[in-house]
Amino acid sequence: MANFQHLAILKMGAIAWNEWRETYPQITPDLCGADLQGLNLSRVDLSQTLLIEANLSDGELASANLYQANLQTANLSRSNLSLSNLSGAILTQGNLSHANLIGANLSEANLQEATCEETNLIGTDLRGANLNGADLGGAKLHRSNLAFASLIGVNLIAAQLSEANFYEAEAIAAHFYQADLYKANLTKAHLSGAYLLRANLHQADLTQADLRWTHLKGANLTGANLRGANLQWAKYLSSVQIASAIYGEDAII
Repeated sequence: MANFQHLAILKMGAIAWNEWRETYPQITPDLCGADLQGLNLSRVDLSQTLLIEANLSDGELASANLYQANLQTANLSRSNLSLSNLSGAILTQGNLSHANLIGANLSEANLQEATCEETNLIGTDLRGANLNGADLGGAKLHRSNLAFASLIGVNLIAAQLSEANFYEAEAIAAHFYQADLYKANLTKAHLSGAYLLRANLHQADLTQADLRWTHLKGANLTGANLRGANLQWAKYLSSVQIASAIYGEDAII
């Protein structure tokens, strides 16, 4: 349950709250379970704040500082978190469906089993983030940076991933059915057992990617770079798909 005094200060507005944070940096704000639905919290300093099970749905959190905040099972659906700092934040099993996170910093954040259906993550920094088991079905991740991220078993069905960076990402058994990966960077990505059925990999860079046991039925590999990639035991890979891709003698097919 939220600390009543902390909640009262927050509801006084951003200026009062931020001044309080600066005056008492040793205090860890406790807003667990607080109903903050629809509040304007833009540019508010919520770094390292306890927000477990808090309701922040429909909120205005643009440019808010949520560095290392604990938002486990919190509701952030339909909220505006554009340009916010969520680096190192805990968002496990949180609800971010239909939220706006354009340009947000989610590096090293824990989003394990989070719900991010149709979430706008265009241009977000997700380097080193944990997205294992998360639901990002239909999410927009154009030009997002997922380098070194953990995406084991993640749902990216019909996600928009054009020009996204998956360098050395762990996407084992991830679901990319009908995902758009046009010009995505998947260099050295670990995709073994991933489901890429009908995915668009047109001009994607899969240099040295691990594609063993992947499901590639109907995937568009036209112009994809498969140099040094390992496609051993890949399923439903046709000769037409291979012929349309770019690969060298070092590719394992």
